[in-house]
Amino acid sequence: MNIYEAIARLTEYGVQTGLIREMDRRYTINRYLEMMGEDAFVLTEEEEQKIKEEPAALPEILDTLVQAAYEKGMLPDDGITQRDLFDTKLMGVLVSKPSEIAAEFKCRYAESPEAATDWFYDFSCNTNYIRRDRIVKDRRWKVDSAYGEIDITINLSKPEKDPKAIAAARTVKQTAYPKCQLCMENEGYAGRVNHPARQNHRIIPITVAGRDWGFQYSPYVYYNEHCIVFNGEHVPMKIDRAAFEKLFSFVEQFPHYFLGSNADLPIVGGSILTHDHFQGGHYEFAMERAELEKEFTVPGYEDVKAGIVHWPLSVIRISAPDYHRLIDLAEHILKAWRGYTDEDAYVFAETDGEPHNTITPIARKRGDLFELDLTLRNNITTEECPLGLYHPHAEYHHIKKENIGLIEVMGLAVLPARLNKEMDLLAECLVEQKPLDTYPELAIHRTWAEDVKKNHPELNSENVRTILEEEIGKVFVKVLEDAGVYKCTEEGRKAFDRFTDSL
Repeated sequence: MNIYEAIARLTEYGVQTGLIREMDRRYTINRYLEMMGEDAFVLTEEEEQKIKEEPAALPEILDTLVQAAYEKGMLPDDGITQRDLFDTKLMGVLVSKPSEIAAEFKCRYAESPEAATDWFYDFSCNTNYIRRDRIVKDRRWKVDSAYGEIDITINLSKPEKDPKAIAAARTVKQTAYPKCQLCMENEGYAGRVNHPARQNHRIIPITVAGRDWGFQYSPYVYYNEHCIVFNGEHVPMKIDRAAFEKLFSFVEQFPHYFLGSNADLPIVGGSILTHDHFQGGHYEFAMERAELEKEFTVPGYEDVKAGIVHWPLSVIRISAPDYHRLIDLAEHILKAWRGYTDEDAYVFAETDGEPHNTITPIARKRGDLFELDLTLRNNITTEECPLGLYHPHAEYHHIKKENIGLIEVMGLAVLPARLNKEMDLLAECLVEQKPLDTYPELAIHRTWAEDVKKNHPELNSENVRTILEEEIGKVFVKVLEDAGVYKCTEEGRKAFDRFTDSL
């Protein structure tokens, strides 16, 4: 495929996906000629017609143009970062102005909220903001557990850090624009070696609790229609009454989506605490399917159903037809938890003036009822657990060492990309009975791997992958249990009751 064919095919892709109209074809071709440093379009009408009849895959088209740009000296190197910056610039040509996209979303919303989000999700995929060719590389499976069916994914869609970009970043002038990857200023931004390009990115302006917010999808799509709802201003996250009001303000407008927030303290919080934002989507997690193991009543809130969820983390679920009552009760529970200490359960509201208790909230609408899950979190550390007592313990770090954020809380493991190669190597060693030290990267899995081998004498080349996936799932459930303040034991549930009785 030569440059001219690739330009014609990319333009045809824009027409076929509805990103541009037929009337825009020649204009778009000329835009691409300019970008590629060409001053003529060397393709016959017959060749153009053949392209319309025989479409090519978008990644192949973009790779052709990016490679041509590199060979022309338009890219400083051919690393993944520079290639992504350039192919995003190419896709940006096909994307309408923000005002036009917002108007289309508003028109679809008049039909139904679901029609609007369906269209915008497809749009975000068609613009290659969501790179479908990378998303399909993620390894995903489900594992049965005592708490229901748990989702596991090894994230392979997020590019590994590019050594060339890391080296180049040292010489790049530092800038605070955009302030972070969630700021409104990202829309249309050209990017740089240490910040992704966003010419193909559009944000839907929405009103949340009377303020200007943005709605977009995550480019990595950890689950169906994984969206991000974020404050129009760069202000830090905070779990308080206003946070609950914002959650339900969104859910009321988009009742087919759930919306949740990471906690607002280190260790138990998300990766971006500096910008107020939530994550949601059109997906039913295992935690949502989990049932109440015990109901209780909070005085003054007899009209609100409340109970403890059968889940490895410590979750209180409240539901009512009027979400304002949930906001009132959630504020009451949050205030109680912020100041709650139970030394027998090793729960301390604060030590040396440092607060430890917070909540990970998830809001949704189920039928005629609004529902709010309040996950009790505590970020205290000890000498034995310097990364956090209610955090994955060291024996499970070979699988999951990172913080347990909102997505994991709900029952979806987002595991590091390194595991993909490590599990393939481990499978090879187990099946062929090679010593684990054949591969240095398997050293961290030694104890676990020996247990897997001992517990599965039936292991062979046909079932080894399934066995490893099941065992990884078991480890993730243990990780969730570690993150639970109140364990699913008789002693743990008695301690949980002491808190709910205090409300």
